Amino acid sequence: MVKILKNKQSFFWAGLLFAQFLLFYIFSKNEIIVQQFTTFFHFKKEFQNELFSHFIFSVGDVFYIIFIVLLFLFLFKSIKNSNFRALLIILNISYFIYQISWGMLYFQKPLYDKNKVEISTKELEKLTLKYIALTNQERKKIETKHIFKIKNIEVLKSSILHSQKRLPKEYYPFETSNIDNFKASLFNPMISYTGILGYYNPFTTEAQYNAELPHTYIPFTLSHESAHQLGFAREQEANFIGFLICENSDSSELKYSAYLYVTKSLINALRNSNPEFASQSSLFISKEVKRDLKNERLFKEKNDSFITEIFYFTNDIFLKSNQQEGSVTYSYFIDLLVLYERRKA
Repeated sequence: MVKILKNKQSFFWAGLLFAQFLLFYIFSKNEIIVQQFTTFFHFKKEFQNELFSHFIFSVGDVFYIIFIVLLFLFLFKSIKNSNFRALLIILNISYFIYQISWGMLYFQKPLYDKNKVEISTKELEKLTLKYIALTNQERKKIETKHIFKIKNIEVLKSSILHSQKRLPKEYYPFETSNIDNFKASLFNPMISYTGILGYYNPFTTEAQYNAELPHTYIPFTLSHESAHQLGFAREQEANFIGFLICENSDSSELKYSAYLYVTKSLINALRNSNPEFASQSSLFISKEVKRDLKNERLFKEKNDSFITEIFYFTNDIFLKSNQQEGSVTYSYFIDLLVLYERRKA
């Protein structure tokens, strides 16, 4: 009798989880409801930022570690006792908190309808040469004859927070704060084998980054994660807002990292339409920048493993499940960049 009751309870929680999937799917199709979740996000984020910024370590990472340990313990216990009630309760609660805190923000109205953007190969080629020149220019301003190194990470974080205030109102009409909630990931060195540069924790609003990355990655990664902190859930929109934060900054370190990212993105975008130009474009890159790119390549080769492929595959599925383009494309970011450049012209 007790076993039957436990099975009924398991079915109830399984049914409730399915009902949540269905309910939030319906919510995601309603622009007004999605806007309410967005309003709730902006209401709570300052409190979360203020609360968790006082910890010098990543509280979100500690939560993740505890959650994973508990999840495996309950999974083992559930299989052993043939009762999945406790596991399903945890999944229900976690899924609900995630969706109201962050998940629904993936369905906000896009910054721009990418289907309306027509971009010629010639336009991309012109932009590529422009951003190669900008990358070379900013690299020259950084005083080092060796690979690029950030002088002071705390100054860099402050520059990002200051530059957020300069974001055009058409992209971000809200007020920004000066709360530093950037944290080095506690999962080093393991995270280096996953290919993950940084990640945002929606439960604590902390922006984590891999401190072992080549320093060319770090400024733009921090800016990207700070865009998530502002409420830009889509990866390519966070890339674009992160780019704006860097470009509007007075920091050559931020500009260099962002321009280098843009240059690589543009060259990758041209590999299909004009592979010869994409290949020849490296001739215009300065020796200092090439040295930094070589350092990035060596880092990737050193840490490349089957774990990288697994995380790449799962991240691709996650992005596509949230109506994003996946890991293998830069097109939406390129669309936003081209529109931005057209407006500046």
